[in-house]
Amino acid sequence: MSKSFGLEILHVDKKTGARYGILHTPHGDVETPMFMPVGTNATLKMLSPEQVAACGSGVVLANTYHLHIRPGAEIVKKAGGLHKFMNYHGPILTDSGGFQVFSLASRRKITEDGATFRNEIDGGKEFFSPEVAIGIQEALGADIIMSFDECIPYPASREYVARSTERTYRWAKRGLEAKTRDDQALFGIVQGGAYPDLRRHAAEQLAALPFEGYSIGGTSIGEPKDVCFQMVRDAIAPLPQDKPRYLMGVGSIDYLLEGVMLGVDMFDCVLPTRLARHGALLTRHGRLNIQRKEYEEDFTPIEADCDCYTCQHYTKAYLRHLYKVGEGFGQTLNSIHNIRFLIRLMEEAREAIKNDVFAEFKEKIYADFNDPRGF
Repeated sequence: MSKSFGLEILHVDKKTGARYGILHTPHGDVETPMFMPVGTNATLKMLSPEQVAACGSGVVLANTYHLHIRPGAEIVKKAGGLHKFMNYHGPILTDSGGFQVFSLASRRKITEDGATFRNEIDGGKEFFSPEVAIGIQEALGADIIMSFDECIPYPASREYVARSTERTYRWAKRGLEAKTRDDQALFGIVQGGAYPDLRRHAAEQLAALPFEGYSIGGTSIGEPKDVCFQMVRDAIAPLPQDKPRYLMGVGSIDYLLEGVMLGVDMFDCVLPTRLARHGALLTRHGRLNIQRKEYEEDFTPIEADCDCYTCQHYTKAYLRHLYKVGEGFGQTLNSIHNIRFLIRLMEEAREAIKNDVFAEFKEKIYADFNDPRGF
């Protein structure tokens, strides 16, 4: 078990079951539910660690697969681990590399031993197994690490999902046995596709193992929203109440709020920074496309009530100018706003939970959001 790690549930919303708590980690305590910004290559694109922290971040993510390819986990280890390497002083989470292997479907082969594939940088042959994934993550030194799993595509046959999910369970046990560091918390990943009984069975199996948290994987990969939310319900039901629950790869407003209502504590996604680089800004009333000519002489902030650095100091006219002339500073300012937007949404969600009004809060957010493209 990891030292200095655990989830303390402080309040459960009486109407919805949404949870408010404190996640204790070796690099500090953070409130839940929370949105975790993603720094794939040990950096959030266009942002310094200080800028990320100023947005109110708690846990940030780094990517096991990409850091294994470049610069290599041993270099990060020699630098003193991820916290020193990327100069981020709060908690860090690394994924297992399973999703990246999934995304390389045309170049991979999965067996009981692990996954063999060719990386997209130089075509070099790679092999990931539960033991390899744990070893890389131990070298990287994150506070929270993930079991190696197969991210199951959607749709997939019941036979395939059942076979893959059982293998992921066996891999989870191997990962637990391979783990040697007691200052890192290892999460199991619940798979099971869109089959309710397989999801519940997978969660029950993992809940019986001594993981310090549980992730819900294989969602938000193309399935309809109602299917995604049902997969989350099926996965959460058997999981321990006193351990954190992490819904992987989710960052849109509706997925965050529905996840919170279902009892999820942690979320991550590249969405806010990816949108920012393309001039799309998150607001309570829908996405704002800063490229539009209507903002050429708009000398107001993105949102009048936003407390982010961008909204406090710059106007839409200036952000449009930066986008049009291709200045990277514009992408930085856009990213600051989008990251802060989602972190602030979770701050407000926590206050709503503490006051037993989360359902009303969620409906107010939905009512204000009038973007016809959806969330």
